[in-house]
Amino acid sequence: MRVIGQDEIDATGLKLGIVVSMFNEQITKKMLDGALSTAREMGIAEDDITVCWVAGAFELALVAQELAEDSGADAVAAIGCVIRGETPHFDFVAGEAARGLMQATLETGVPIALGVTTTDTLEQAEARAGGAVGNKGSEAVFAVLHSAAVLRELAGTEPD
Repeated sequence: MRVIGQDEIDATGLKLGIVVSMFNEQITKKMLDGALSTAREMGIAEDDITVCWVAGAFELALVAQELAEDSGADAVAAIGCVIRGETPHFDFVAGEAARGLMQATLETGVPIALGVTTTDTLEQAEARAGGAVGNKGSEAVFAVLHSAAVLRELAGTEPD
């Protein structure tokens, strides 16, 4: 039996794109810090990381898809924060951001992680940006690099 992805992942040589929303930047900046730390811990070199800032969560999918298609990224993490307000805007933005990122993943064949927190309050968002609940940016990068490493192994290619 061949088992892939259960042991420690070697992401060395992979190219990582990270797309970050400027909206709720006090949260997304902390998530980006966690994402970058995790990328380095998993063997990603500074020169193999591209960070792109976009206006909001809705804009993440298009730039993530561009990174996946044309920049040579092996994996892309999309980082954003949508906090529920008094209108249904939250539902549209969060749902369409997730849908767009999944569509981009399936169209490009490049793993794209949904690192978008969807919370009811700022306090909940802070807890997920390095607080009591962890860092969802870090978790997104771990997940997407794991997927990219599994795909690399399935393809039979070795790290650089």
